[in-house]
Amino acid sequence: MLMSMTGFGKASGSHQSKKVTVEIRSLNSKSIDLNVRMPQRYKELDADVRKYVSNALGRGKVDVTINMDSMGEESSVSINQGLAKKYYEELKSLGAVLNEESEDYLSLVLRMPEVMESKSEALEDQEVVWLMELIEEATKNLCDFRRKEGKELEEEFLGRINDIRVALEEVPNYEDERISVIRERMRKGLEEIEGGYDENRFEQEMIFYLEKLDISEEKMRLANHLNYFEETMRKEGSGKKLGFIGQEIGREINTLGSKSNHAQMQKLVIGMKDALEKIKEQILNTL
Repeated sequence: MLMSMTGFGKASGSHQSKKVTVEIRSLNSKSIDLNVRMPQRYKELDADVRKYVSNALGRGKVDVTINMDSMGEESSVSINQGLAKKYYEELKSLGAVLNEESEDYLSLVLRMPEVMESKSEALEDQEVVWLMELIEEATKNLCDFRRKEGKELEEEFLGRINDIRVALEEVPNYEDERISVIRERMRKGLEEIEGGYDENRFEQEMIFYLEKLDISEEKMRLANHLNYFEETMRKEGSGKKLGFIGQEIGREINTLGSKSNHAQMQKLVIGMKDALEKIKEQILNTL
């Protein structure tokens, strides 16, 4: 069945002193466009996360967000005393040179780069497996969301394809009338010419002209394209292919319009074009 490229998936869990939430959002895109945001602690897993999500989702503009909250001791903090002392002496010396009044240099020192050192616990294999399972769960939830929207897309496509098919089935109702109107219009024009005209030559020219306006092949090809569209949309991952079929449907509808030469047939063609345009809009969001 079809899948939408729009979706949202979320998963959360706890491991030791950490609570992690994984959120994945996707929108339509011609290819995979992946953006991953995660805590520094998990940066070494960036490539693995990207590879898994890309393979699982196929296409789409995808945002992966991993948030981590600490529920207890996670890391130890120490002060680089040698560096802090050096900063303090330099700040104090600068204050004397500039004739500045004495300030609380200690608070300034503690904000200087690399004075505070944080030593995080090492990332263990067990935590890596746990995090990847959370990402898999969030991805699965997003895919479930995509399938649900894909079912709605399928219903939309079936309705629009049926609209085109119904209009196509009405076209033959006006074909004989169209030919009669063209014949009479041409005959009337010839009758206004002095000296008359040759009836046999007129019939020969009419046959040649009507052959150019024949739409039998266009009707047959359009009907085949509509059937092929329905067959294809029942296959997963067929969004790009549906786009190509939609282009072929459009070509046949345009040819019908250019050959119709009849007001009611033109109205039917306009209805077909409107239905096809709505299909094309939804195909952009189809995986």
